[in-house]
Amino acid sequence: MAAERNMRKLFTFMMCSLALSATLCKPVLAEETVSWRDNFKLGGYSSAGIVLHRNQEAEAAINEISLILTWQNDSRLSFFGELELERPLAWNDDQKFNREERHFDLERLYFDYNVSEKINFRGGRFLTPNSRWNLLHASPLVWTSTRPMATSRLFPTGTNGAMVFGALPLLNGAFEYKLFGEIIEDQEEDDDFELQFEHVKGARFSYKNQSDIGISILSFRERGPNSASYRMLGLDFVTTLNEVEISGEAFQRFNTNNKDGGNGAYLQTAVPLNAVGLNNWYWLTRLETLKRPNEGSDERWLLGTTWRVKPTQLLKLEFTGGSGDQPESPRGFLASFAFLF
Repeated sequence: MAAERNMRKLFTFMMCSLALSATLCKPVLAEETVSWRDNFKLGGYSSAGIVLHRNQEAEAAINEISLILTWQNDSRLSFFGELELERPLAWNDDQKFNREERHFDLERLYFDYNVSEKINFRGGRFLTPNSRWNLLHASPLVWTSTRPMATSRLFPTGTNGAMVFGALPLLNGAFEYKLFGEIIEDQEEDDDFELQFEHVKGARFSYKNQSDIGISILSFRERGPNSASYRMLGLDFVTTLNEVEISGEAFQRFNTNNKDGGNGAYLQTAVPLNAVGLNNWYWLTRLETLKRPNEGSDERWLLGTTWRVKPTQLLKLEFTGGSGDQPESPRGFLASFAFLF
């Protein structure tokens, strides 16, 4: 764990140093030639919301403040970093503002080297590319306030390692591939609910045309009191039918004895409400399920609506129900506002 903490501190130091360079190291003279520092871009996203739990006290929080730093010029090398402050401010009926939930999380920190569109190399910490939702999980990029249970409780959401990826033209679309493996074990636990994984390696293949269909394979070891090794198969898709977006994912894990090691899935629709005069409003429905070893099975349903206030701003209202208790997937009424900056 000491080595993991030191690596995390090193990554955070690198992120802050690069951000400082991007904001402070600007050319003084107008006629000065453009330097590598001018190719840095700093942005991010944030969200805040309230939760009226079905069987618990109400709570409100700033969910996250995420800073994204990128660097790219005409060379083949590029950089991407994301440092997130999770729940910097939280309140509930019982403890009021006396809740210490804030912590930093290094979401991503990697370098890419582009050989061509067909082959690229990545090294560092990146989002595990075996789930479409996991790759697009930022609050302003997804329809709902909560993410499907299966996308956060079955596999490592981040990997510290290396990746080879690219795209090949195929028929009227593109075939994309990603091959990846862990080099450094996952960072230390951020909270009591975070699952820890190691020995991660896998691949993802997808075909993009009018629809986006993907298949992924993954192997890893889940650390904990009942640590075990798993292999996992994943399927995901997103398509549009008469302006209705339909998406879904399904995962099946197998242990070393080829027995059921847990599974999960979700199916979601986003229906535009332009026909009833509500421009930029969407009606959301989702059904999902999760089964983990020794934890039983949980089900969820979600009904809600999302208003795209601006292309970079979303207001989300939803009601969730079902069975089981998952801290990251509460049941009740949720409202949140997310934006890119």
